[in-house]
Amino acid sequence: MKTGALMKAIVYHRYGSPDVLKCEEIEKPAAGDDEVLIKVRAASVNPADAHLMKGRPYIGRLVFGLRKPKLTRPGFDVAGQVEAVGRNATQFNPGDEVFGSCRGAFAEYACASESALVMKPDKVTFEQAASVPVAAYTALQGLRDKGKIQPGQKVLINGAAGGVGTFTVQIAKSFGADVTGVCSTNNVNMVRSIGADRVIDYTQQDFTKGAQRYDLIFDLVSNHSLLACRRVLNPKGIYLGAGIGPGNTPSMIGLLARWITAVALSRLVGQKFVMFMAKRNQGDLAIMHELMHAGRVTPVIDRRYRLSEVPEAMRYLEEGHARGKVIITLE
Repeated sequence: MKTGALMKAIVYHRYGSPDVLKCEEIEKPAAGDDEVLIKVRAASVNPADAHLMKGRPYIGRLVFGLRKPKLTRPGFDVAGQVEAVGRNATQFNPGDEVFGSCRGAFAEYACASESALVMKPDKVTFEQAASVPVAAYTALQGLRDKGKIQPGQKVLINGAAGGVGTFTVQIAKSFGADVTGVCSTNNVNMVRSIGADRVIDYTQQDFTKGAQRYDLIFDLVSNHSLLACRRVLNPKGIYLGAGIGPGNTPSMIGLLARWITAVALSRLVGQKFVMFMAKRNQGDLAIMHELMHAGRVTPVIDRRYRLSEVPEAMRYLEEGHARGKVIITLE
């Protein structure tokens, strides 16, 4: 639904580089029956935004538009204040401070299903809250549901300094795991500061050639073969591969080959190799609310950009060196 009033938003009408992203005035939406209208205070940039913008991997265009994108409004993670609620929405009231998932978060206003939102903890800023959804879904669902993480297990996180990695380190520690993070030299101290028991600088050491064995490897970079990772997995260990990194858009053949290899290895050996994509889940948002409220998880923010600077934010994310999350602020 639309209101006739105008707002500023990021839109794109063709696939391509961040140059296709434009800040335009469009009609302000109105909340649907089961939705709330949010005055956006902050949003965060995810690799999925970049992949949809480029229309890659190309097979994705079968769903999102062959020649031009069907979804023209980027941004999934949002935090802000409820401005209005739909007639069937009962969980929130105008003025509530919320965070969660929507479409078109890079805008002054956005509509979201009430089932995709939870209240923002008082101790947490809008910028911190906006950094949570996609990254935390990936970290939490991977560790808990796919990795079956248990206290005392040895967990290695490859890509520990990135947007998902910084959440994964902290959530793994909240489960009582012994955590090793892999990152670059510049990020060693930061990864240690958020709870990692050990940190491997990949410029100095290849974790797949070390003597340590792990119960769970959470790979957010995919810069090693599955066979190399298998070498440092315990006999009943689990390897998790999550999504596609921001600076890494492999060919469909490359993606398919990795998935097929994972399935084959899982059937042939005692270890498990799991490739997965996280799903939106209000219950998991509520868990993140509690972890942040208790101070057990603190989002790591790298850079902040204004709404008009979303193209620059996307370019920075695509470089693949973001230290934590990249935020769009509308404060």
